[in-house]
Amino acid sequence: MNLLTLSSYPQAIAHIDCDAFFASCEQARDAGLKGRPVVTGKERGIIACASYEAKARGVSRGIRLGDAKKLCPDLVILPSDYETYSIYSERMFSIIRRFTPLVEEYSIDEAFLDLTGLRRLYRASYEEIAKSIKEAVIAELDITVSVGLSLSKTLAKLCSKENKPNGFMAMPGYRIHEYLKTMPLERVCGFGPNTVALLNKYGIKAVLDYIDRPVQFAEKALGKIGVELWRELRGESVYKVSDEKKEKYLSISKTKTFVPASRDRDTVKARLMRNLESACIKLRRHKLSARTITVYLRQQDFSGRGMEANLNRHSQATLDFVPIAAGIFERLFSSDKYYRATGVILSDITDQGIDRHDLFDDPVRIEKLADISSAMDRINSAYGKHTVHIAAAGLVDRESSHPRSELPWRKTGLLPGETARKHIGIPLMKIRV
Repeated sequence: MNLLTLSSYPQAIAHIDCDAFFASCEQARDAGLKGRPVVTGKERGIIACASYEAKARGVSRGIRLGDAKKLCPDLVILPSDYETYSIYSERMFSIIRRFTPLVEEYSIDEAFLDLTGLRRLYRASYEEIAKSIKEAVIAELDITVSVGLSLSKTLAKLCSKENKPNGFMAMPGYRIHEYLKTMPLERVCGFGPNTVALLNKYGIKAVLDYIDRPVQFAEKALGKIGVELWRELRGESVYKVSDEKKEKYLSISKTKTFVPASRDRDTVKARLMRNLESACIKLRRHKLSARTITVYLRQQDFSGRGMEANLNRHSQATLDFVPIAAGIFERLFSSDKYYRATGVILSDITDQGIDRHDLFDDPVRIEKLADISSAMDRINSAYGKHTVHIAAAGLVDRESSHPRSELPWRKTGLLPGETARKHIGIPLMKIRV
């Protein structure tokens, strides 16, 4: 195959991917965990994230804690501390933005960066700039990241995955054909199992085989997405790096795994209503309203059932959704089953203020329910989330402790003046002497 381009970097896109992020945050917070097999997810009963030391012993995400302990008897199992992980994430993005303003927060532990045009500013190559960012994150946060650099987001993401952990890979334009010659199709973000199976039927085994076909083949086989990926993999930046904050939500979901599993009607219902409260709080925080609610219950064997229902209008008031959620719960719940998780999804979302009612609605009641939610938000903002809550959710705060319900260290190691609900935005790392 001929060279795809003679240019090294007509545009320079980097992808930064944290290595085993949750576990790495725990190891950075507590130096005593460095080099040890660490996993998070104690509260769920399954592995949420495994450090590379744990992965080397056969432990991976999604397996049960009991099975993980059999593979690695000295495994350190921690409850997930999402507050701390969010703080590390914010600090990481802050470090990255010191180098370039054009940063896309792809997920809590991933970012795309547009470095195009920065060589003159830093008097360095794009590879050197990307390495400097990587070194700054490691030095300041004590977590490792893997960095990929290339001409498009798809290629950059391929590069960052290649040499994990603590890896770096740069793919200039004139070497694309070399790297992709043996790159499996499964590595491409956007090529799922069915897509790979389809391409295999046409004799396409590696990424280079795909982009070596004419664009008409990509369009016929995979449609618009196939053409976009074909262009991205050839070094054309189709998916631009966007630094816009996420403002549009297609849905808002809140779920919670609890221990021990329960078949007590009031206990499971309380968990569900707490999910609903949290989802509605987020809805109001972003000045949104929803019309559709989905409720689901997950059993101890990980099977689950769910149902969806609609209001006759959009709303952001918690008490508008409570009767619907309660009705669905009664249809889904079975007293002979043990449940380990509940969840609520609010969808058909629009901007606040579209809560129009029809002829048969009671406008006074609608306004009162909205006022109640607003009053609860003000009180909870001052005294802590869920200080005031609907009665059906009250059992959540009175449940007895369980070995797996251990709180994260950040929620118990409080600074003077902090409460369980209101923390200073630092991870409270241990002092090293």
